[in-house]
Amino acid sequence: MADYQGEEVKLFGAWGSPFSSRVEIALKMKGVKYELIQEDTANKSPLLLKYNPVHKKIPVLLHNGKPIAESIVIIEYIDETWKSGTPILPQDPHDRAMARFWAKYLDDKLMPMWKAIRSTGEEQEQATKDTEEALKTLENELKGKKFFGGETIGLADITANFVGLWLGVLEEVCGIKIMTQEKYPRIHEWINGYVESGIMKRSLPTRSELLSLFQTYFKPTK
Repeated sequence: MADYQGEEVKLFGAWGSPFSSRVEIALKMKGVKYELIQEDTANKSPLLLKYNPVHKKIPVLLHNGKPIAESIVIIEYIDETWKSGTPILPQDPHDRAMARFWAKYLDDKLMPMWKAIRSTGEEQEQATKDTEEALKTLENELKGKKFFGGETIGLADITANFVGLWLGVLEEVCGIKIMTQEKYPRIHEWINGYVESGIMKRSLPTRSELLSLFQTYFKPTK
């Protein structure tokens, strides 16, 4: 772990949040020591509201008293601020642009997964269709690649951590199956490589921990 003497790094986050987890992964990839301040998202602290008055949500990174909000923005800030450790974005401008493109695609197109999991009837049918289309696109993007970033984990992979761990847990809790191995073999290969990598073993919650957490909040749709 790198020693950034005199620097104050705090993360306002929540255990079990894929968005908070993204930032922790990035910090650990760069070897940055930080203090995790656990937030209750149902009862947000005055400090969280102070540091993120626009969206009023986690995660927020506080670096030497200056706040940065939104997980992908924070990840880019971490990569640009701390040069040691593992690079998160590539140096080539085109490759950097493509990493940002796929990170945004993952955030924009995979959010309907929540509706597909939680909703019923026509709403669930449409959300499931939208999610399957997005997964087909990601399946094609992974052709010939180990990770979205190529041979190493990068911005898009960190953004996709919801697919890597959370989706399968929520499918199990809610009694539905969207992302089958038969339909999306490359995504499943990516998941195996992702969750088994050293940095993810040190950063992600375990499946059993998440399963226990979400069984408290989610009820099966059947």
